[in-house]
Amino acid sequence: ATNLIHANMSKPLLEIDWCTAKAATYACKHWHYSRILPVGKLFKIGAWEDGRFIGCCIFSRGACANLFKPYGLSQTDGCELTRMAFCEHKVEMSKVMSIAIKFLKRTCPGIRLVISFADTTKGHHGGIYQAGNWIYNGLAKGSKGYIIKGRATHQRGIHKYVPKLTLENVRKYVDKYATEVPPSYKHRYLMPLDKKLRRQLTPLAQPYPKRAQSIVSDAPCNQQGEGGATPTCALHPDAEA
Repeated sequence: ATNLIHANMSKPLLEIDWCTAKAATYACKHWHYSRILPVGKLFKIGAWEDGRFIGCCIFSRGACANLFKPYGLSQTDGCELTRMAFCEHKVEMSKVMSIAIKFLKRTCPGIRLVISFADTTKGHHGGIYQAGNWIYNGLAKGSKGYIIKGRATHQRGIHKYVPKLTLENVRKYVDKYATEVPPSYKHRYLMPLDKKLRRQLTPLAQPYPKRAQSIVSDAPCNQQGEGGATPTCALHPDAEA
């Protein structure tokens, strides 16, 4: 069996395994502030408490081909934790994330580094990464976005429709009332997956940022809704299909 099980008699039985695209889409739509599943090649790792689907961690190759270059790594040496979409749960989210990363490392042994970002515009400071002993590597400047048909949209989501990304072209090809959103800043966190890389990256560590405002968690957008096998297809043997 490839799944990892965390057993603690005082807490629910936590099981980590691949989840289906349907499950990941459901989790993102209902339990993540973005409301959407990322595009591209994804590693979708689900979590179950006592057999009840509570959400998923989604890893990807990263939005930028040079994301891992500053650390002396190629794009195939790392991945980005792009979503943590969860409903109400009892096991600590840092524990869920830690086990999911161990699962990923075991099934994809070539991956040496995981990078994740905490969005300052959402009031996030990365508390979940701090609890997991991630290395804080400062602020990263994001790319600009657009308000299209009343919804904030990253430029990655529209570049295939627009020959050259300018506000004029976005209005011409997508939405004539579109407006531009200035680049935001995100806290960047690093999780090296071997001792050699951790020793290499530790000198890059900066002091952890403090919580900007009172929020329950950096991971979910809200805690409403229920999990369960019915809407999400629990522990499917062909979950990556």
